[in-house]
Order: sequence, then structure tokens, then C-alpha cells
Amino acid sequence: MLCESPELLAAASYFDHAAITPLREEALTAMRELAGDTGNPSSVHSVGRRARCHVEEARESIAELLGARPSEVIFVGSGTEADNLALKGMALARAGQGYHRLLLSAVEHHSVTDAASWLARFRHDVFGVDLDVLPVDQTGCVELDVVRERLHQADTPLLMTVMAANNEVGTVQPVAALADAAAAAGVPFHVDAVQAVTHMQLDFSHPGITTMSVASQKFGGPTGIGVLLARRDAPLVPLLHGGGQERGLRAGTQNVLGIVGMAAALETAVACQADETARLVALRHQLITGLHRVCDDVIINGPEKAIEGTDSLVLPGIVSASFPGCEGDALLMLLDGKGISVSLGAACTAGVAHASEVLLAMGVPEPQARGTLRLSMGHTTTPQHVDDLLRALPEAIERARLAGLA
Repeated sequence: MLCESPELLAAASYFDHAAITPLREEALTAMRELAGDTGNPSSVHSVGRRARCHVEEARESIAELLGARPSEVIFVGSGTEADNLALKGMALARAGQGYHRLLLSAVEHHSVTDAASWLARFRHDVFGVDLDVLPVDQTGCVELDVVRERLHQADTPLLMTVMAANNEVGTVQPVAALADAAAAAGVPFHVDAVQAVTHMQLDFSHPGITTMSVASQKFGGPTGIGVLLARRDAPLVPLLHGGGQERGLRAGTQNVLGIVGMAAALETAVACQADETARLVALRHQLITGLHRVCDDVIINGPEKAIEGTDSLVLPGIVSASFPGCEGDALLMLLDGKGISVSLGAACTAGVAHASEVLLAMGVPEPQARGTLRLSMGHTTTPQHVDDLLRALPEAIERARLAGLA
């Protein structure tokens, strides 16, 4: 059985960092050192106060690294929970105030689109929410002129939500310009930064950003822990009840080990960000150049070239590649048989046999979308791993095309 013969992920030919990146040694060390001393942070005795101290030190560290105040850091169980708290919490808080239109881009993660759709399904008898989808161009970027026009329509939006960078094609959105537009219109703005944190410059101190979601496992922290950054005046009500933790917005005993591990991973990832970006830009160039060499009709979806600095239009670690004549799931399984892990798209929707909604929103034809792999790299990826993938691809492509003709 697979679970009986685990492989060291950090050494594997693993191209699914956008789903989860291997745990950083700094995070593991921080959690291991604390594993025998984890009291309940809500307890008033010395053991509980010591646990609370660890939580608050981590809160202060995360706040400083993300441009927030400690009181704006709300610990939650995942990026998905953070997105749900932001959207549903604001919809509940602003219900009955005459706000009905929820602006969201056409390429959001399912944790946003599914939460928004849930709100809209109950619009007649509870929330009164209508979805207003912002179109994207062929690279997956929202159009600022359209955003500004939608923000200033007569019926003021309930809120706007746009992800900082896409999890399937890596396209970076103009977050600062979007925040400026939201602030000018007086509309709360939620940023799903789960894929972007530590991979692009983000600063929660921008007055136009109301809430921002973060997930630990995307930058080398443990799973099961995330953050919602929320301004003190953010119109939010809790989705969970039963305790006053996290400003009363997220009831439940805090995950001390997860919080400490996340803070350690974030500190390391931010400290290494400039060097890591340069390394990933080089790996991206090696990968895309190699893809064109081994498959002359490969199509790169979204911006192809990544650069160092704040002006890059794409996250360097994510490459969305379409292989005409192939089904993506066939390629995935053939490469997996060679010990190479890739993805069809968002891992949260993997295993569902339909074309990526993100690619379709970008105008990608359905056959091309169905033949697409997401190849995502991170802090453990090496040039040798890229060479291993490129060496295995030609046979996988040939066999996948033959299977498609059968």
C-alpha cells in the first residue's frame, strides 16, 4: 500500500507545490520543540498562559511580515475557511442594508466561488445576494476599466473579491489598483492571497483591502492552519460559535502547534523570497524552454515569461501547459507511473472529469483545457527535477495521444 512506503517529498520529482509545498525544516523544528508543552491558550493557569504567549508571539510575527497589526490576524483552520468567513461573514453583517451585488472575478478558487454561489442560492429568503462576475482577458487578468464601472453602478456592491494570483495559471492581479478602486467606491474588498503569499509583494496595510486569506501549507507550514487578516472595522460576523477566541470571530481552541509552525515557515519564506524568486524564474525558463523542445505544439496558458521584482505578470513557480491530442488525466497517470507528480489544476477539484473553469473563462477551447497540466514548483524543486520531467514527457505524450485515438 502507498501509505506503507512513504517517499521523502522534498527529494521527489514533485510538481504540485501549488497544492501543498513540503514542510520547511524551520516549521518542523518549531513544532517539535513545543510538542510536549501545548496547553489550552484560554486557560488561566501557567501552562495555559504559556501557550497563549506562544500564540501571541506568532501573531505578532505574522502581522509584521504581512503588513498588518497583530489585532488584525485571525487564526482559522485553512485558506478555505478564511475565504468563507470573509464572504459569508460580510454578507451576514451587511444583510438588510440594501447591498445585494457581490463582485467576483471569473477565475476565483472554488472556496470563493462555492461560498458566493451558496449565498446567491438563498438570496430570496435570506441574503438577497446577486453574483456579478468580472470577466478576465486571455491571460486571466481582470480588466480594471470594467471593475471601476461595476463598482460605481447605482446599486453599491455588497463586497468585491479578487484573488491576488491564480492557483492554476499563476496570473498576478493588480491588487493595489483594485484596492484603490474599491476604496474610492467605498466597497469592502477581500483578497484571496493563498497562492500569492511569499511569492509576490503583498501588504495588508493598503487601506482599500478589508480582508485577506492566507494558508500555511502553501509556503512550507503545516496543514490545518491559516489566517484571515481582517481590519478592526471589517463588517464581519462569526460563522462558528462557542467561544470568544480570535476577536470573537472564530470560536474554538487555537491550534498552538500549527500556529507556531506557520509563523516559523512564513518567517523563513519571506526572508528567502528574493533569492527564491530568482531561482524559480530560472527554473521556469528551463521548464518552458524544455517543453517547447520536447513537444513542438505545446501551449502555455497565461503569461509565459516571469521576471524578478514587483512587475511580474505571473508567479514564476506555476506553469499551465496544454498538450494537444492528449487528455490531461492520462498524462497525469502516465507521469505518476514514472514517479513524477503533476496536477490537472486545483487539487481541491482534482478527480472531477471536466475542463478547468479558469481556462474556459480565459477563452481557452474546451479540448485544449482538457489536455492541460499544472506544473508547479517550489522551494525543493531542482534543475534535476525539471530534467526528469522533460525526459519522461515525450513517451507520456505519445502514449496519451494513442489512447485518445483508441
